[in-house]
Amino acid sequence: MRKLLAGRYKWVVRIVAGLCLLGVLGLIAILIISYAMIQKEKGQIFESADGMREQVDCILVLGAGLTPDGGPSRVLTERLEKGIELYRAGVSDRLLMSGDHGREGYNEVKAMKKYAIDAGIPADRIFMDHAGFSTYESIYRARDVFQVKKMVVVTQQYHTYRALYIADKLGVEACGVPAVMPVYRGSWMLEVREKVARAKEFFNVMIQPKPTYLGDVIPISGSGDETDDEKEVFGDGVLEKTENENR
Repeated sequence: MRKLLAGRYKWVVRIVAGLCLLGVLGLIAILIISYAMIQKEKGQIFESADGMREQVDCILVLGAGLTPDGGPSRVLTERLEKGIELYRAGVSDRLLMSGDHGREGYNEVKAMKKYAIDAGIPADRIFMDHAGFSTYESIYRARDVFQVKKMVVVTQQYHTYRALYIADKLGVEACGVPAVMPVYRGSWMLEVREKVARAKEFFNVMIQPKPTYLGDVIPISGSGDETDDEKEVFGDGVLEKTENENR
């Protein structure tokens, strides 16, 4: 009996040791991928519009949540401010607001557009991507739905590297101008989660799956009013069609 228990114990130890080794190797892989992604994309990040030499098709502002009253979160407000700053600096005359409109009563892009309009940006220069459910989907849809070939991505610095890496792999010429990152308790967790997200995206762009929803083309060179639709809802990530279905 003792020999039998000893044999089982050895197998348990080996399994636990194997799992620990896989965990360590996985962690090392995540750190290596994260570091490589930062090194690859850091040359495409500018502190302001001053470092940019030419205009782009649009300024892509990535969503970052809403407050309980439906306004932009602190993080999203900083992104919007930076996007508006770049618009006024002449980087592009088009703003593309990409975020989550995945359920009724939650509409990131409407809040984003309202913020820009209140800041004096003409409504027809502001496009809304209602199905920007992830960074990958936002950039994929910018390319295929809005026909963007060259853009500036606006998000916080820690997130910019991944966004630019995705754009590069999807064949979109992009650079980034980071927004201010509000300081709050627990913000260090964003860095940890972002390292994991970079590793995940490293493999995701190899496959390049289609976004949850595409739809018809809405050229960024047209009018942003084409993306307005009060009845539009993307329930569970799938467009629920209405009489005024967004294209």
